[in-house]
This record gives sequence, structure tokens and C-alpha cells, in this order.
Amino acid sequence: MAVQVDVIVAGGGPSGLAAALNAAQKGLSVVVVEPKPGVIDKACGEGLMPAAVRALSALDVHPETSFPFAGICYRNNGQCADGAFAGEPGLGVRRTVLHTALREAAERAGVQRVEGKVKDIAQTDSSVTAAGHTGRYLIAADGLSSGIRAGLDLNLPSKRANRLGLRRHYTMAPWSDRVEVFWSDRAEAYVTPVADDLIGVAVLFDGDPIPPGKGAEAKYNTLLSEFPELMERLTGEASTVVRGAGPFERRVRTRQAGRVLLVGDAAGYLDPITGEGIRMGLATAELAIEHIVRGDIHNYDRAWRRETRAYWWMTGGLLWARDRPVLRRQMVPLLRRMPWLFTRIVGVLGG
Repeated sequence: MAVQVDVIVAGGGPSGLAAALNAAQKGLSVVVVEPKPGVIDKACGEGLMPAAVRALSALDVHPETSFPFAGICYRNNGQCADGAFAGEPGLGVRRTVLHTALREAAERAGVQRVEGKVKDIAQTDSSVTAAGHTGRYLIAADGLSSGIRAGLDLNLPSKRANRLGLRRHYTMAPWSDRVEVFWSDRAEAYVTPVADDLIGVAVLFDGDPIPPGKGAEAKYNTLLSEFPELMERLTGEASTVVRGAGPFERRVRTRQAGRVLLVGDAAGYLDPITGEGIRMGLATAELAIEHIVRGDIHNYDRAWRRETRAYWWMTGGLLWARDRPVLRRQMVPLLRRMPWLFTRIVGVLGG
């Protein structure tokens, strides 16, 4: 089959659309193949770090509604360790609002989107064929449970117990200009302001996957009850259903296989504890297109490892401390006594 486009993108979520927008900006022809029509809502923290906000602006992506946040606050037993970003703020954005903004930017850029699913992939020395399209390259942006990654036999076993997340929204004005993280012995709760009248509350914990519906809601309510300080503040009405995500950890042998490049969660992920998921997706999407344009895709995996090294180190370190009760209980008091350290950590997270 003759080559139809320069790049096929498998997956129309934030990472896939970011890859398509970067490709269009570089003058490449691109088609996005996505099985789900319309705007997709998924469980995520919804806090965009400053580096992610800059990346979106460079792609001419401007969410219609959002809420700026100036830093991160860790809370435990009435104590708060506060870290502010040194420069511009981060942005709390509903997943659906972000996806809408990305889709609109893709339409303005002339990106072709088709409904379908990439299953079988055929490669030659000069092209890739998938879902009825033939391109010079394929970007796999099909998420945590990437079927493309599995089909290429790139999965490695996880090293940790399952970590899961549950999230819902509450209609109420944000009480802080920070993303607040509440710690308990079993879980962490993330409060993200996403609009003038809306906050998202996500809970991360260890466990087995929970079926959607009443089981997820019951688990969410049980976990929330472990944060009495947070419960006192949640005076608004729940305005969305409980959505779940995970297990999170995904380890990958390589992010480049032939003419296929993996980006976003499909390329490997550890945990959302540092709130860098969207930033990672945007950064690796841009990186993949840069290597396609330069014609050196064989160096992409090495560049991906350099780009994501700080994320893996910092996330792994936080999880290591979290798993040790003494360290977990002393984390907030320690960071409170050493504000310069937390400011430095927040600065690294903010990019």
C-alpha cells in the first residue's frame, strides 16, 4: 500500500493529540485513529504543572475554563508543608475541558481524525500500516493498557504492588490556590481546583482493581473518611460519578520498535503521586516528533530516558518513603521544618 501520511497516531487522548499537533506544526501530514467518539473523561488528578501549561500554549491549546494554582501543599494531622512555584502558576483543568481544547486545536491545525482501533501492525523498512492507513511512522499513544505495546512484546513485569486511583468532583469554590495533598496511613487525597466553582478530589491507594459503580463509590467514601480535615472542608455537592484508574505501574523494554514510537502512558509509567502525567505525555509526544523530523528515531528511547529520569527518581523516592510508616508520618513535619527543600522539590516538579 502506498504511503498516505507521514505519521499515524494511535490514540486521541492528550498525548496522541499533542503528538499530532507537534507533527502538524513541523509540516508533517498526520492522521489520528481513536476508537471512542467525542470527548473522553478519565480519572486523573487534573493539575497541570507549569511546564505542561507552557507546552499547551506552544501548541495553541487554551482550555476554556481552568483555575491557576501557585504551588503544592502537603497536609497531615493539621500540619502543612507549603511549596510555591518560582515562576508562572500551574493550571487545574477538567479532563473533559482539556480534551476539548486539544481537539479544537487539532481541528484548527487540519489534523485528520478517524474513528477506529489500531490492532495489527505491519512494518517494512520504509512504512507502517495499521487500521487501514499507511504512514512513514506510527506513534503509539493508546494509554496505560497499550495494546500496541503488548502486541510488540515490549511489556516488562511491575516491581510494586498495585496502586489505584479514584476521583470525583464537588461543586464548590476552591479554598486554596494550591493543590493540596492529604496523607494518611493507607492513602493520599489530592484536591485540585479546576474552576471557580469546582474542585476535583482524587484518592490514591494500594489494592486490587475495583469494578465501576457502587463498589467504586463505596471504596472512595471509605478512603475519604480517613481524612477528617479534608471531609470538614468538602461542603459542596458531589457533581460527577466516581471514576477509577490503575494499576499504574507500567515498565517497558524500549519505546521504539521499528518505525513505531511509544509516547505518554503507553511508553511507561510509575505513579501519579507527583502529578506529572500530562506533562510527561506532552513532553514525550514532542520528543518523538522531533526524532521523526530529524530522522534519528533509533535515538528516541535514549532521549526518552533522559527526559523522564527525574520523574522516575522523584516518584520512586516518594513511593519508597510512603511505604515506610515512620518516614511517611514524618514527611510533612520534615518538609515543614525545611521549606527550602520542599520549594526545591516543587520547582523540579513544576519544570
